[in-house]
Amino acid sequence: MFAALVLITQANLDAQIDRARLKATVEKLASWHDRNTNNPTLTEAADWLASELKKIPGLQVETMKYGVKKGARIKEDKEVVQVVATLPGEDDRRILVGGHFDTINMVPRDLETSLQSRAPGANDDSSGTSLTLELARVMATRKWKHTLVFIAFSGEEQGLLGSAALARRAKEEGWKIDALLNNDIVGNSGNKLGQKENKLVRVFSDESDKHQSRELARFIAYAARAKDFGVKLVYRKDRFGRGGDHTSFNNEGFTAVRFTEVFEEFSRQHTAEDLPSGVDFDYLRHVAQVNLRAASQLADAGEQPTTVRIDRRQGYDTRITWKSTAETTYTIYWRDTASSVWQRHKDIGPVSEFTVKGINKDDHIFAVGAKGGIPVEAK
Repeated sequence: MFAALVLITQANLDAQIDRARLKATVEKLASWHDRNTNNPTLTEAADWLASELKKIPGLQVETMKYGVKKGARIKEDKEVVQVVATLPGEDDRRILVGGHFDTINMVPRDLETSLQSRAPGANDDSSGTSLTLELARVMATRKWKHTLVFIAFSGEEQGLLGSAALARRAKEEGWKIDALLNNDIVGNSGNKLGQKENKLVRVFSDESDKHQSRELARFIAYAARAKDFGVKLVYRKDRFGRGGDHTSFNNEGFTAVRFTEVFEEFSRQHTAEDLPSGVDFDYLRHVAQVNLRAASQLADAGEQPTTVRIDRRQGYDTRITWKSTAETTYTIYWRDTASSVWQRHKDIGPVSEFTVKGINKDDHIFAVGAKGGIPVEAK
């Protein structure tokens, strides 16, 4: 039943993601000589992105300013901009989608030469920025239960500076962030080694008692799956020895994950070769569709259950109880203890307990979530 529901939802949503618009945004951003956080070209690109977002009815667009200090990749103390667009919902719970629009050329090792070098950044990360802009266009066509925030981060290549500034601000202002979907390097389906994967996107997640990033990743893999494109979960905060803007939000205790293509082409990262010709726009469209399916469900989810407990009495069935919220419809998930992903589910309505018949609690892990929301593991 669930698979059929997902396919129907996918058919309605997927058609709204426009490949031509994704391509046009990538090409426009890559037309700048560079978008280095140190250079005026960054502000020019930010102004263009803000102008595009302002064309979308209902969006509240802010060019956010923050200060950065002189460092290894920052020439001098300065003020930097990034773009934050908010689509108000019925409440103040927030779902964030973002990608960074700044670029860097790291082939020259000295800062001055690097700042003068061509850095088109088509895949890293015009792909994630174009995806974010496209989701804003599609999701602004209707009203959602929760507030949506679409972000073009800057300062990523200098050490996640823009996302750190926004995450600190969110913490200080008390933002109720349910999830951040960070898209960074999501437009390439193969590399020069001959490896190719155009049916999967990786989702990286951190496991912590301070946020639900790992459960968000599992939810995305299960709820946003489709017959022709899926998610490969990687149980790491990020790629080995590297980082992305979701980490800034994890560090502040927020739930956040990273989307990245399966096979990266390293010769087109942080070089003048990161051009639109290296982007697979059909693949990018699929990744945008996965983001849209996940964000759409999260944006209408009810309140999470609390105190999710398994009845400890022995038996052939498993009884689960939780504290519920009026009118919230819930879903039970379960998986074998040897599985790292949810394997089965059952929608059960606005109740506060349920018995899963014939499924042994010794061999399975259970969770309960508001329908369309991140599951909470039963203890």
